[in-house]
Amino acid sequence: MGPLTTDIWLLCVSQCLAVALSGSSPVLYGEVQSPGYPNPYPASLNEVWDLAVPQGFALQLTFRYLDIEPSQDCYYDSLTVMSGKKVLGRFCGQNSADEHHPGNSPILSPSNHLRLIFQSDSSSPGPHQHIGFKAFYQAIDVDDCASPLQEGEGPLCQHYCHNILGGYLCSCRHGYELQPNNRTCQLQCGGGVFTEPRGLISSPGYPNLSPPGLSCHYTIRVEPGFHITLHFLGLFDIEHQLSQCPHHWLKVSIPGHADLLLCGSEAPAPIVSSSNEVRLEYHTDQRGDSRGWRLEYTTERVQCPSPRSISHGRVTPQFTEYRFRDYIRVKCDTGYKLMMGEKEIGGYFSMCKSDGQWHLPLPECRIIDCGTPSNLLNGGVQFLSGSLNQYQSVIQYHCSAPYYVLERGVSDVYRCEAQGYWRSLNDSLDLPKCVAVCGEPESKHSDFGRIFGGREAEPGQIPWQVYVNDPKGGGSLISDRWVLTAAHVVEGKDSLLMYGGTADIENIESSKNAVTLQSQKIFIHPGYLEDPKSGKHINYDNDIALVKLKSRVPLGPHLLPICLPERKDDGTLISERLGFVSGWGRTEHGTLSSKLLYVEIPVKDRDTCSKNKDGKPLEQMFTENMFCAGEKGKDSCHGDSGGPFFLREFRRGAGGQIERGPFRLYGVVSWGLYCRERGYYTKVDNYLGWIRETMEREERHSGE
Repeated sequence: MGPLTTDIWLLCVSQCLAVALSGSSPVLYGEVQSPGYPNPYPASLNEVWDLAVPQGFALQLTFRYLDIEPSQDCYYDSLTVMSGKKVLGRFCGQNSADEHHPGNSPILSPSNHLRLIFQSDSSSPGPHQHIGFKAFYQAIDVDDCASPLQEGEGPLCQHYCHNILGGYLCSCRHGYELQPNNRTCQLQCGGGVFTEPRGLISSPGYPNLSPPGLSCHYTIRVEPGFHITLHFLGLFDIEHQLSQCPHHWLKVSIPGHADLLLCGSEAPAPIVSSSNEVRLEYHTDQRGDSRGWRLEYTTERVQCPSPRSISHGRVTPQFTEYRFRDYIRVKCDTGYKLMMGEKEIGGYFSMCKSDGQWHLPLPECRIIDCGTPSNLLNGGVQFLSGSLNQYQSVIQYHCSAPYYVLERGVSDVYRCEAQGYWRSLNDSLDLPKCVAVCGEPESKHSDFGRIFGGREAEPGQIPWQVYVNDPKGGGSLISDRWVLTAAHVVEGKDSLLMYGGTADIENIESSKNAVTLQSQKIFIHPGYLEDPKSGKHINYDNDIALVKLKSRVPLGPHLLPICLPERKDDGTLISERLGFVSGWGRTEHGTLSSKLLYVEIPVKDRDTCSKNKDGKPLEQMFTENMFCAGEKGKDSCHGDSGGPFFLREFRRGAGGQIERGPFRLYGVVSWGLYCRERGYYTKVDNYLGWIRETMEREERHSGE
């Protein structure tokens, strides 16, 4: 070894010793190795390591590698492990086969310290260079209470020893108090409070003689909602004279009850209190012998009264008895609802309180009430079964006959459901609708005549005919709230005054038969084009308008709506098919009629309609939204605009016979080239979608 190497080695020894002796705080683990490891260690070493872990732990040392020159009893080079003055091992060798090699077995110190001494002699190691060692140390928790007593030492704890991480704790038997040295116990009788749900209590020194002059107080106090029972166990020995307990006694105090004084040699029967608190006082005087008592106290939840049965409902869960913190729910039978007093509740939950009472009284189950059935517009309702609008009551709606009937495809029978609403037999919650009977006049006059070449209508013969006062024109009642007319009759108008229910308009304002129809809204078809400058129509295409009335009209024999076509292009308007047109327009005498006139005229083919009487093309636009009808001497004329072109529907019955159906509105009087021969009509069945859409939208918005 050269001088430089020697200097470095001496420096390492001094620094390692300094760390070992510095008194730094103990750690839980660490590593230690020979100088220069894993290089060969030098000669003439005398290295010392003082290892320490925190108090309460043992120190365990495990070698990861050890290669020290072997010799007899490790005479030349060695690693010595010491605990205090005791040598735990002296090691050398190269592997576990060597006699003094530690192998893989850890070394456990009996304390929290170890000292390692590594020595090498000054001789040359020869051709083999020895590496030295590397070891790992760590703190190991030990069971201090189980450690064997050293010679001449007393027990760690006088009564009870409890092992904890890194140490131990002592405790004392009941009636004794741990002293400041944290090891020994001294008899005490200053009382205590027991709050656990069950426990054991005994007199001081039990079952040995109780010390004289005791006045011990114990309190058992548990959570409200529990009551305490005392069970005396084993030996019961309290000195007594006769039936009195003048010298030694155990007094049991329960709030609300007289104190109970116990003594003698016979253990009392279990004492069941109705309280969550019991106080005990144990007294001995300076004379006499008592070996005392021992008891176990238990607790039980306070009992609540069993709930009564609920009419038309049930209480859950079902127990034989109910105690503190148990809960109940009430569920009503189908068709019944929970009621607390006069208030309906969504659910019921009640808990048994600590005082043995339920926190809520029981509710009632009352039969579901669906409420008074809603009024049916133009109809009524009657009970078929049940009463008072109660669950499973059945009602039937009806319409005001003969002018209203139920809307097709709906049920008129409703049942009061368990959810509290009326539902129809076809599973609808909506009210049925009464729709006006259309196209069925009550008049016996079933044959019709003329306007030009026509005849006067009898009252009620054309009950859908509406008279427009200004400008003079006509319209058709298509429901009890809507009138269909021509767009050019209402263009530029914000409101209209109309009349219905009469065939004679002379002095109509004072007529007792006429029904005044006041408009609320006017809807002109969006395809009806107007000149932005004049505000007048450009042509008669889409010459159709709807008028919504302020109120529903009272239907009767003189005022009824006409039916619309059931579908578009149903094949009715074929050439030469006869239909009727009616109005108060200009007659063949050149004057407006005050009497409602009608005439039966044929539908003309489209080729005829597209030409004038000279066979030349029309100057006025003729579109797919129009048709024409008429014959010489029979036609509509000025003042008839907006009025109806209608015809009776015939259908084949189930037996194959032809049956007469209602009158349907197929045309609206629009324009003409000349009266007495041919008039042009807006084709109503082209607008069925617009008509229904407009009416339904308005009804939704107004909530009707």
